[in-house]
Amino acid sequence: MVTQPQRTVLERFPAGGPRGSWPAEEYAAAQRAQGRPDAQVVMDLPSDQFLVVTGTTTE
Repeated sequence: MVTQPQRTVLERFPAGGPRGSWPAEEYAAAQRAQGRPDAQVVMDLPSDQFLVVTGTTTE
């Protein structure tokens, strides 16, 4: 059985943002600048949202 690595969702952004606007990417870049080098954007198709996730747990 293959298990998926644990991820923490930092923020959610609707997929239908204004044209040319990348709020999820901007948020992920800001998180990387603040010391979370593994912050990345993934698409959650069932909810039609972009998620900014990290592989580490937050407290």
